[in-house]
Amino acid sequence: MTRSALRGDHHVHSTFSDDAVSTLAENVAAAAEAGLSTLRLVDHVRQSTTWVPEYLAAVSKLSVPEGLTVLTGVEAKILDASGALDIPALPPGIDRILIADHQFPGVDGPLGPTAVRERIAAGWGADDVLDQLVDSLIASMRTHPGNQLAHCFSILPKIGLSENDLGDERIQAWARAAAETHTLVEVNEKWACPGIRSLAALRAAGAEIVASTDSHVATDVGRYSRVVTLLDAGSES
Repeated sequence: MTRSALRGDHHVHSTFSDDAVSTLAENVAAAAEAGLSTLRLVDHVRQSTTWVPEYLAAVSKLSVPEGLTVLTGVEAKILDASGALDIPALPPGIDRILIADHQFPGVDGPLGPTAVRERIAAGWGADDVLDQLVDSLIASMRTHPGNQLAHCFSILPKIGLSENDLGDERIQAWARAAAETHTLVEVNEKWACPGIRSLAALRAAGAEIVASTDSHVATDVGRYSRVVTLLDAGSES
């Protein structure tokens, strides 16, 4: 399974994202050089984003080498505890929405890590924080089925918690929801998540796991190290 997953990179940013430096064409060339069979081109969107038709047109004009399949995606953060996403109306042609925990999904909107840490210090219980995060992830998967979780649980160390704090019940509920909603779950090279315990739960639930670099520069496309370790260890657990 590890070898097969590593032939894909399901989260690669281009200059359509304001924090990436490589073009769509440079990413395609890098994927071919790395020997990938699947490349998902992904860029950040918000509700105010207007360039998605331009992005799709640019992807359609790419010269794709034989043996490489190019897929599309947009990455949007979870806005609140209901699982709503910060995403515009999308035209046909986007293969997957990448559901991202860039901020913490608060009841009334996204919370930055500092705000969450302050609330925890003021008495917001860790169990309540974790319940709200997992519930919002599940709600988002159920509202937007058939998409992909991006760097899931990367928010936890930013707020002073970890995947180990989730416990089996939460992780298993999250994994079952991913399987039931046909949500791809990426193992992310940049953030090294989800972890071994979560990957084992995904496998047990029958969810589909893919690999991603979350690259913002073409030289990182398809280059895995942390993902290899996670997948190898997860397959043995």
